Amino acid sequence: MRLSHPSPNFGERRDGARPSLVVIHYTAMESAEAARARLCDAGAEVSAHYLVDYDGAVFSLVEEAARAWHAGAGRWGAIADVNSHSIGIELQNDGAEPFPEPQMDALERLLREIMQRWDIGPEGVIGHEDCAPGRKSDPGPRFDWKRLVREGLAARP
Repeated sequence: MRLSHPSPNFGERRDGARPSLVVIHYTAMESAEAARARLCDAGAEVSAHYLVDYDGAVFSLVEEAARAWHAGAGRWGAIADVNSHSIGIELQNDGAEPFPEPQMDALERLLREIMQRWDIGPEGVIGHEDCAPGRKSDPGPRFDWKRLVREGLAARP
């Protein structure tokens, strides 16, 4: 996928890391346009590899081989630098509303592609809340993890 709206907020993956995780977020912003503007604002120093709008439109913001700045000071198991080991996907949502069918369909397609490209198993698909517990709550209680588990795209306890 070509970069549709490149973000300047990325760097090299550290210590030769390659993606072994996919981290799902919600934007908590009023629109995908506002989220895209923030994720592409050099002063914000935040980004993600992808942004998925309500209608299923997928915006590629950072090349998958690069380190996007989406997980902050997160940890997952022995991984202390989640950004270097992950692909970040932002979903347009405030966390209080359901995630619409077109958006979930697009997320499923995107996850299948990423997981195949990087040989990431369902256990490698996590929420921001998983790698930053107590600090982050996205994608939140309205996110349909059961759907992803049924499709073999996530493994949740």
